[in-house]
Amino acid sequence: MAEKDFSQYGVGTRGVRAGQRRTQEGEQSEPIFTTSSFVFDSAEQAAARFSGEEPGNIYSRFTNPTVNTFERRLAALEGGERCVATASGMAAIAAVCSSLLTHGDHILSSNGIFGSTTVLFNKYLSRFGIEHSSIPLSDLDRWESSIKSNTRMLFIETPSNPLAEVVDIKQLSEIARRKGCLLVVDNTVCTAALQRPLELGADLVVVSATKYLDGQGRCVGGAVIGSGELIEEVYSYLRTAGPSMSPFNAWVFLKGLETLRIRMQAHSASALTLAKWAQENSAVKQVFYVGLDSHPQHALAAQQQEGFSGLLAFELNGGRDEAWRFINGTELVSITANLGDAKTTITHPATTTHGRLTDEERDVAGIHQGLVRVAVGLEDVADLQADLQRGFDAVKKGKR
Repeated sequence: MAEKDFSQYGVGTRGVRAGQRRTQEGEQSEPIFTTSSFVFDSAEQAAARFSGEEPGNIYSRFTNPTVNTFERRLAALEGGERCVATASGMAAIAAVCSSLLTHGDHILSSNGIFGSTTVLFNKYLSRFGIEHSSIPLSDLDRWESSIKSNTRMLFIETPSNPLAEVVDIKQLSEIARRKGCLLVVDNTVCTAALQRPLELGADLVVVSATKYLDGQGRCVGGAVIGSGELIEEVYSYLRTAGPSMSPFNAWVFLKGLETLRIRMQAHSASALTLAKWAQENSAVKQVFYVGLDSHPQHALAAQQQEGFSGLLAFELNGGRDEAWRFINGTELVSITANLGDAKTTITHPATTTHGRLTDEERDVAGIHQGLVRVAVGLEDVADLQADLQRGFDAVKKGKR
């Protein structure tokens, strides 16, 4: 069956139906093509497929119908021309850098990017002569003045994980275009259900499908979305190096996309309730949630996002001991570094997600020892509030 154009439909509809091509069996749910290779009708057809003269499947490292369906659906959601699915979110970022950067290029990123991304930029890409520096996310004047003659890529997360900092994507994309740089946006925290950076001028979007796209903590995966021209370079790298998504994981993510919009709305609503409640607690020094009216970039976020996601962080009065005491005092939430799960998770960023950074790098990124991150799930918010109160009680008890 020919693929239907879903560009005129809403995000919810695209998440449910875009990208599907039914086989002759007429299935309602997309099939899983668990095969490593595909059979050709003739040697001539095999040669035509490998040369690109004839479209069709070759080998599941770079052509698989289930993975391709996920790619088409996510491209439709993000408003991109094309998508490449990868083995993880970090594989997506590595694929972008490996395919689009070369020796002597410079990456300019925001300070608060994911810890593993910082390690990739500073430790591994530097071995190949790719430079990296970082600046505050929201300071547009600083972005303008920090771009060097060899700056090829601007890389940001907005909102950032875990401190919920935001930048004006449209204005930053104009700076990038004026300076001849690519703007790459990590959209993991919001997903296309709440924010579509490509529509605001970004060149590429990367996302960890492991998080909200799955929604139930089952599989690891990632994706890159953008123009056909840029994605062709990323695809060529993936075909060669092979950081590919498995067909089974792609099928799981397809099922996740069907409920993404309503889940993101629920995550956002519960997170806002908990953020408002937490900021009234005397044990809390600061709450980091862009949905709060008190957040300095709340108005901007409300303008370029359709919701505020489920990622909540707060800094306790004290340090690591208080943070660990809080985390250990909870009983319902899961102590794990993943986010985007139906089950609420809690972690101490300074010793988990950002644990491989140096003390100086953590300080620049604002990842202090008293910081606790809560990725709000889909449980009853009253039960979550009661469980977090156990954490606060544990902190109070420990100070007696």
